[in-house]
Amino acid sequence: MKILIVKLSSLGDVVHAMPAVQDIRRALPQAQIDWVVERSFAPLALRCAGVRRVIPCELRRWRKAPFAAATRAEWRAFKAELQREAYDAVIDLQGLTKSALVAWLARLTSTGRRYALANQTDGSGYEAPTRWVADVAITIEPHVHAVRRGRELCARALGYAMPDVESFGLVAQVKTARTAPENRAISSATGRPCVALVHGTSRADKEWPLAHWLDLAARLDAAGFDVALLHGTDAEQRRSEAMAREMAHARVWPRLALDALTDALAGCAGVIGVDSGLSHIAVALDLPHVQLYNFDTAWRTGPINRPRQRCVYAQPAPSVDAVWQAWRIVSSNGGQA
Repeated sequence: MKILIVKLSSLGDVVHAMPAVQDIRRALPQAQIDWVVERSFAPLALRCAGVRRVIPCELRRWRKAPFAAATRAEWRAFKAELQREAYDAVIDLQGLTKSALVAWLARLTSTGRRYALANQTDGSGYEAPTRWVADVAITIEPHVHAVRRGRELCARALGYAMPDVESFGLVAQVKTARTAPENRAISSATGRPCVALVHGTSRADKEWPLAHWLDLAARLDAAGFDVALLHGTDAEQRRSEAMAREMAHARVWPRLALDALTDALAGCAGVIGVDSGLSHIAVALDLPHVQLYNFDTAWRTGPINRPRQRCVYAQPAPSVDAVWQAWRIVSSNGGQA
């Protein structure tokens, strides 16, 4: 059986789709699973166990210049790659017009079907074309975690019972991370274990106060940990560099490709960060992790019932004491309180 997953973006959403792939592997071990994703996230999708082929697209970039000669040529190449094989099931896990377009363009076998969400779930985006394109549109309980939404959609589309165990299947190569030339700057100068701090987020109103980060870093230093500061934009890099100047034993990591970053994070003692794609990678790697929320949305995107990860929510922001207590839980005794 050939199955095509359509989950294009964003980083956190791509990570949240991985457990559905692992469910399919368990239920249909002989299935071939391919994945269409934005090119910038393709290195991560390639690290998802069970994915045979990743088909990258660049819809975000193409729509900025849809009539340019380069865009037209790249679109034709993408379409040809997408239609190279026929699929028994095309599953749109995104629920947007752009993912519906990709699902519609994908080629089916004579008995193949397209599956998609029939409705919007709480806090997620949804656009009607995903339902119009589908041969089978599946209604999901609206108040549902992002991971469970994808798992349930795939289970009902392919006719298996959703497993009790949730696994992401994100494969890291820690030894490679320690020896790769581009990663030498991540190594600790002191030899102490390192905790990565994820302070950057796509929304300014989700940031944690700078003074809190400095207090947390001081506590980590006293507990015997170095600190790594991550960044994905120029603004985040400048903030990381400013924070590092105020912290003991702090290092600003270079900006790494997602596969190299995954390897580097896997070698850390843990991660503390705001609700962001990098924090979700920490969950997928089952690292000791504390995820910070100042909006009550942890039920939808945060780690739920996972002993090595905790969400901390408060308004206007979680306190350092609350975050530190959560860190002590997840970083000791396998995460058991």
